[in-house]
Amino acid sequence: MTLSPLIDQILAFRDERDWAQFHTPKHLANALGIEVAELQELMLWKDDQEVADLIASKTGHGNLSDEIADILIYCLLFCESAGIDPEAAIRIKLKKNAEKYPVEESKGNATKYTDLT
Repeated sequence: MTLSPLIDQILAFRDERDWAQFHTPKHLANALGIEVAELQELMLWKDDQEVADLIASKTGHGNLSDEIADILIYCLLFCESAGIDPEAAIRIKLKKNAEKYPVEESKGNATKYTDLT
């Protein structure tokens, strides 16, 4: 899977509207934080079963999907603005995480890597 065609589509949408001028790394990071908060708001004060019901409902699933799409769009726009290759960044981070969280020490627990033996 490659993100390039999707990124091209996002950039075309942005450029058709002349929005690149507003998409500085700072503003995109702020927008990203706001969109993440909107995702969190959909689940605010709900227990795990209520969240499961939200996900299972057509409206709830659609709202969650919209917020995830906004988050991913802003992430990819931030990458473009900051000169970050998102696919390479993810591969590098997965390798770092594999080193910090070896399977034999971290499988089945949520202990932070600094506290693993």
